[in-house]
Amino acid sequence: MISPWNYPLYLGVGDVIPALLAGNAVVSKADAQTPLTMLWTRDLMSRAGLPDYVWQVVTGRGTVTGTALVEAVDYVAFTGSTRTGRDVARRASGRLVGASLELGGKNPLVVRADADLTAAARGTVTAAFANTGQMCIHIERVYVHDSVYPAFRDALVEATRELTLGPAWDYSADVGSLTSADQLDTVVRHVDQAVEQGATVLVGGRARPDLGPLFYEPTVLEGVTPAMEVHGEETFGPVVSLYPVRDDAEAVSRANEGTYGLSASVWSKDVDAAEEIAAALRAGAVNINDGAAAAAGSIEAGMGGMGDSGLGRRHGAEGIRKYTNAQTVARQRLMPLGPPAGKPVEGFVHSTNKQLGLMRRIGLR
Repeated sequence: MISPWNYPLYLGVGDVIPALLAGNAVVSKADAQTPLTMLWTRDLMSRAGLPDYVWQVVTGRGTVTGTALVEAVDYVAFTGSTRTGRDVARRASGRLVGASLELGGKNPLVVRADADLTAAARGTVTAAFANTGQMCIHIERVYVHDSVYPAFRDALVEATRELTLGPAWDYSADVGSLTSADQLDTVVRHVDQAVEQGATVLVGGRARPDLGPLFYEPTVLEGVTPAMEVHGEETFGPVVSLYPVRDDAEAVSRANEGTYGLSASVWSKDVDAAEEIAAALRAGAVNINDGAAAAAGSIEAGMGGMGDSGLGRRHGAEGIRKYTNAQTVARQRLMPLGPPAGKPVEGFVHSTNKQLGLMRRIGLR
C-alpha cells in the first residue's frame, strides 16, 4: 500500500483492512509527511491481537522506499498523482503483478435549471474548499444552466466570502493552509495565468502570507478558457471555475472533456433526470445533490477512476477481490469428457447420449 498524506487514515488504513480480510500480509508505505497516523493505527491493531509481522509500516521518500516496494510485492495499491501512478503501473506490469491506482482528477459539478441553488452553492463550497481543496475528489469545474447562472454565481460567491481562513487547531477556521510550497506555487500560477489571459476573479485570488507562509484564499473564477492551465490541469487547491451551459447535453459534453474521470456531482430536484446525467458522465463515482462525500462514504460500493484517474476500485466487493487470485478446481463426475484412449468414438457417442438422457430424466441437466 502506497498512500498519500491528505487522508492518512481513510486512504491508508482503509485499504489495509480489506487486504488483511482477504488473507494477505501487508506492507504500508506511509507518506513522509504523515507517518504517525499509520504507525498509531498499526499499534492499535497490534494491541487488538494482529500479529506484528502481518502488517508492517515503512516510510521514506517515494522514489526510494516506494520504488523498492513495487519491485518486491505481489500486488500494489497506490493512491497519488497520475504522473507517479503511471510509473507504478509500468513497474508492476513489468513484473506481471496486479495494481490498483486511484489518481488525480479535474472533477466537474453540474447545476441543472431546477436545482436548489442555495443548497447547490453551499455544496459546491464544501466540495471545492474542504481540506483547502487538497483532495482527489474535490470539485474544480462547475457547469451551470444559463437560466440560473447569475443567481447561482452570486450565491456561490456569497457562501465563499463567508468562509473563515486561518490557522487553528479547533473549528474556528473553515479553511486552512496548503501543505507545501510546490502546491502553493501551482495554485498561484493557475490563477495568475488565468487572470492574465482574461479570466475574472469573483472572490479570493490572493496568497495570504499574513496568515502563514502557505495560505491562499478560496477562489472562484469566471471566464476560464481552454488555453488556460486551470481549465484542464488539476490544481489541487482552493480554486473552482464557473461555466454557463445551455442545457443538460452541453453540461455533460463539457464535463466529459479532458482525460480525467474520478468523481462528479449533479444537483437537481428531478432525481430521475439527475441519474440520466450521472449515467452519461465519465466518472468512477457520481454524487447527486452532494458534492463528493456520498459516494466516498458508501463503502459497500466501489470507488475509483476512469482514464487518467486510475484503475481498479477500493471499497465494495471489488475492493476485497482485487487482493485475491481466482483459482478454478474442477472435479470430473458421472461421465468422461472425451472418448477413452484406444476406444471407438462411436461407442463413446452412444454411451454419452444414453447418459445425458438419463441425467435429463432425473433432473441433473
